[in-house]
Amino acid sequence: MRLFAALPVLAAIALPQPALAQVAVADSGDTGWMILCALLILLAALPGLMLRHAGRVNVRNALSVSAQGAAVAAIAALTWAIAGYSIAYAPGSPWLGGGGNLLLANLAALRDGLTVPESAFVLFQLGLAMLAACLMIGAVAERTRVGWWIAFTPLWILLVYAPVVHAIWGGGWLADLGVMDFAGGLVLHATAGFSALALALIAGARRDASDPGHAPLISMAGGALLWVGLSGAVGGWALGATDDAATAILNHMFAACAAALGWALIDRLLGGKARATGILSGALAGTAAISACAALVGTGGAMLIGVTAALVARIGWGMVSGKVDDSAVFAIHGIGGLIGTMLLPIFVLPLMGGVGFDANITLTGALTSQAIGLVVVALWAMVGSAIAALIVSVAIPMRVGAQAESDGLDISEHGQQGWDFR
Repeated sequence: MRLFAALPVLAAIALPQPALAQVAVADSGDTGWMILCALLILLAALPGLMLRHAGRVNVRNALSVSAQGAAVAAIAALTWAIAGYSIAYAPGSPWLGGGGNLLLANLAALRDGLTVPESAFVLFQLGLAMLAACLMIGAVAERTRVGWWIAFTPLWILLVYAPVVHAIWGGGWLADLGVMDFAGGLVLHATAGFSALALALIAGARRDASDPGHAPLISMAGGALLWVGLSGAVGGWALGATDDAATAILNHMFAACAAALGWALIDRLLGGKARATGILSGALAGTAAISACAALVGTGGAMLIGVTAALVARIGWGMVSGKVDDSAVFAIHGIGGLIGTMLLPIFVLPLMGGVGFDANITLTGALTSQAIGLVVVALWAMVGSAIAALIVSVAIPMRVGAQAESDGLDISEHGQQGWDFR
């Protein structure tokens, strides 16, 4: 009786079955890796940069510059969610993305061509956008209003950063020209660095720039967090928990270590002794440079890129420090990103230990493309930042008053009367 009762089930199994479509699903390991890398970047953007900027200013402005970092991070995140991601990555023209992902609508269960959900990719990109915006604060610390930063940051994200992201990482017109940037030497560091230079030129020098940073140890701790956190940027751009991710992080570390010692050597040669803060500055210049090609070069190439970036950035910092009051943001990140971008085609060659070019790419062509990309991004970062700064300054003055600057922004903007948005 049991056999007869089971016959309908057996018959159903024996009949031909329709083929089931293979549904692509996210790889949990790759997804977890992307989320972890995003969190590392957020550590760099928030506690890392807040501590680094705070330690490099007068004690009367430490709270103010930290508060600016928190405010900029918050408004940058909201701007990225509302429109920045869509401008950068939604299908559109070679110049700008479309509106398909405004307010993060229409996110795919799986990012096209990847093994991670698009939400994880958005989170990773959000961290990079916040980091880029927060980097600039140090360039005009101790003399700018927090209200001005809250109004300026959305304009900068939409006018400068997101279009550059689309042009290179989003498959836009610079990518079509062959411009390469693995993890942000050009898109992140050079864009933020040259934008910082423009803001420093517009704001002018502090009225009293003679007071040194009040807490070098705090600055070094923040720089160390930034050093470690930026490994999430290069590791995450491997877009999965793969050998490329491990290679990128290894090269990130080798470049930073070589750059730290290179900067210290220049300090010793020029000033008779190596400065503690200079070691961290060199390491960060190395991380900025290697970001362009972290997974594409060999171990020796990473070391040479790091030490070259440190040497050029240290010399550049010495040349501009008396003319531009920008707390070395431009020298470390702008020049560091510049060096990495231009050295990428050389150290990608198999002769130098790199992965090599595709068959249709030549060294001359790659160098030309990189130079074009660098000039375009540097000019647009400066011009776009200047436009955004001047637009906002019509309604909210960029600089605080002379008395407020003398008293310190901790009192004038964060005292009993709260933030001064005027």
